[in-house]
Formats: sequence, C-alpha cells, structure tokens
Amino acid sequence: MRIGSGWDRHLLSADRPCRLGGVDFPDCPVGPVGHSDGDALVHAMIDALLGAAALGDIGRHFPDTDPQWRDVDSLDLLARTAALIAEAGWRIGNVDTTAILERPHLEPRIEDMRAALAAALDIEIARVSVKATRGEGVGPEGRGECVTARAVVLLIPTGEGGRES
Repeated sequence: MRIGSGWDRHLLSADRPCRLGGVDFPDCPVGPVGHSDGDALVHAMIDALLGAAALGDIGRHFPDTDPQWRDVDSLDLLARTAALIAEAGWRIGNVDTTAILERPHLEPRIEDMRAALAAALDIEIARVSVKATRGEGVGPEGRGECVTARAVVLLIPTGEGGRES
C-alpha cells in the first residue's frame, strides 16, 4: 500500500464562479482563481493520488501553461488521474479531504461533493470523505482571501501495470 498527500490553495475573487469538490455554489459571491476551474479540493486530491503512485504532480500532467487545460472542469482532470493510477497498477482504497475557507458554507453540499468525487474516481461514495473547517479569522483563509484544501489517499496494488510488488 502507499499513502499520498496533497495540498492546494487558490485566491478567491468576486469575478470567478465558485466550484469546490466538483459542485457549483452559485450563491457564493467569490470563487477560486485558477487556470482551470480553480477547484482546490479536487487539485489536492489529484496531487495526493499522483504522489502516492510516484507519478509526479498536477503541474506535470496538466500544466497551467497548456491552453487545453484553460477553464477545464477539474473533475475531468480527476478522472484522467484515476485512469493514470489504474494504468500504473493501483486502485484507490480511500480519499480523505479537508477544505479550509470562510465561505461558502460547505456542509449542506458535502454529500453532493462526495458523490461527484466518487463518480469521477469510479469508486463507491463510502470511500470518499469531505470535511470543511473555517479559518476562524486567522490567516488568509480566515480573512476570506483564499481556499486551502488538503487530501490524503491510500492506494492498494492491483498486481497489474508493471508496478513492483
């Protein structure tokens, strides 16, 4: 088995739509700034998955210098990452994520986020955890300037893909 961790942070801006964990928050007055849709939670998951499989990071596979990834739905990037993981001989045991931000309030949409992430990964929703916390007025998250996301994943070898046992 292998464990991977991921971390991502995006500034928030009034001129961006808010999308986190693959779910839109149309009533939120700010959204994450990014080359893609800026979904920091998904980006942290991608880095955790790639790291656990020793396949680099999100920038290696989906660079922000490549116009094909401009405004792309991060769930598409997550599904592509899941395919890379499978090709390398791994399956996802579980994913645990935390979003740190003042707004939007994620709790009412946590189950929607879990479902969207599980669908993109093609795994059962029971293997996806999404948690949220606030900055409590401390740091850039607490001041409402950014969203920070963390993810931890467990990968299990499939015995395929040429990976060492």
